[in-house]
Amino acid sequence: MPVNERALRRRALVAAGALALTGLLGVFAPHARAASDGAAPSMTTARAHVRLPEPTGPFPVGTTTRHLVDTSREDPWHPGRGHREVMVGFWYPAAHAGWRTAARTAPHMERRAAAHFGSPGGSGHLGYRVPAGAVDWAATTTHARVDAPVARGAGVRPVVLYSAGLGDPRTWNTSLVEDLASRGYVVVTVDHTYDSSEVALPGGRLARSVLPGLAAKRGTDPARVLRKAMKARVDDTRFVLDRLGDRKHRLSLPHGLAAAMDLRHVGMVGHSAGGFTALQAMHDDRRIRAAVNMDGTMEFPGPGGTSSVSRDGVDRPFLLMGTDAADSGEYGRQPSWKALWQHSRGGWRGDVTLTGSEHGAYTDAAALLPQLARAGVVRQDTVREDVGSVRGERAVAVTRAYVASFLDRFLRGRDDHLLDRPSSRFPEVRYAR
Repeated sequence: MPVNERALRRRALVAAGALALTGLLGVFAPHARAASDGAAPSMTTARAHVRLPEPTGPFPVGTTTRHLVDTSREDPWHPGRGHREVMVGFWYPAAHAGWRTAARTAPHMERRAAAHFGSPGGSGHLGYRVPAGAVDWAATTTHARVDAPVARGAGVRPVVLYSAGLGDPRTWNTSLVEDLASRGYVVVTVDHTYDSSEVALPGGRLARSVLPGLAAKRGTDPARVLRKAMKARVDDTRFVLDRLGDRKHRLSLPHGLAAAMDLRHVGMVGHSAGGFTALQAMHDDRRIRAAVNMDGTMEFPGPGGTSSVSRDGVDRPFLLMGTDAADSGEYGRQPSWKALWQHSRGGWRGDVTLTGSEHGAYTDAAALLPQLARAGVVRQDTVREDVGSVRGERAVAVTRAYVASFLDRFLRGRDDHLLDRPSSRFPEVRYAR
C-alpha cells in the first residue's frame, strides 16, 4: 500500500525531472504534484518573512541543542564513514525570572539549515513548493530563549519525543513543540540525519538528505528504502532515550533541565513517517507510555508490507489524527491503522480527523504557507493542496489542543474530556469509534 509521504514524491519529481520513476514516486505519495506546480504568481527581489504563532501555555519557553553520537552504530545511510550522529533540540518550560535576560531568542532553523531548506534542493521547495530563495527562512524566530533557566517549583515534568515526517527537519513543527513546552512539558525533537532535509552538525558540516538521490536512482527499491529509514528512526529514538537517562549526558544540559525530566512518563508524537515512528517505537520500547500518530501510514510497499506495530498492536494509549486527503481519514479507511486498532489490547485508543485538511495541516505549513500566500509568494492552490480548505489558524489550534489533551490525560492524569466526544469548541473535528 502507498505510504503517505507527499514530500518525498515531490523531491523525486524534481530530482528525476520526469514522471518515469514509478518506484518512489508512486509509492510514497500518489497524490502529490510536481514542485513546479507551486510557482508563485509573482516574484519580487525582496525575500518574504514569516512568523510562528505564539504558544498558549503559562510558561515562557527555553531551548537548547545537543549533538549526540551513537558509538554502538555506524550510520546506516553511509556505512563505513563513522558512527551515527543525531542532533536533538530540547524545549522546556522556563522560569519567568531570568527568561528575558537569557542570551538570545532561538531561530526557527539554524542559519545553514535554513539556507538549504529554502534552496532548490531543500524541503521548503521540493516538499512544500515554496519557490527557492523566495523566503528568508533564517529570519524566522521562535518564542524561546536559548539556555534560559528552567522553571522550578512544580516538580518533574513529562518528556515528549517528537519525530518529523520523512525528509522534513526536526524544526518543522516548532509551533506544536513550543506550545507543549509552554504547557509544562520537556519536548525533545530528533533530527534523523540523512533522512531530514538537512541537519547542521558541529564543525560547519551540513548533512543533506539522501532521499532525493535515491528517488532519482534507477532501480531503487522503495520498500527497502522505507524499511531502512524506519529502522534508523526507531534506533535513533531509542538511542536518545538511552542518552536522556545517562548521568554523564544529563550533566551537560542547562542547569536544572536534567532534574526536571520525568523519564517514567515519556510520550512520543510524530507527523507522517514520524507518526509511524512514534507508534513503532512505542511497540518496540516500553519506556514510551503513550503515542500520537498525525497522518502517518504504518506499512511498507509490496508483499509482506505490514509493520509489526500494525500486526501486533500495542497495549498502551495511542491517538490517531487523520486528514480529509484521499489516502487518509478514519482508521477504517486505512489498512495499517485498521490493523493496529483491531490488534491493540488493554490501552485507550482514539481516532480524530480534521475536516477539510490535507497532509501538511499538522505541521508548521498550516501557520506559514497561508502567510506566504497572502504575500503572493505561493499560490492559494498550494495552501489548499498542502494544508487543505481548513483555515491555518484552526489547524494549528486543533493540533495543539488534541495533542495536549491526550498527553495531559495519559502522562499527567489530567483529563479535560476533549477526547471523549465531539466538541463545540472544535466543530471541524470528527470522531471515529
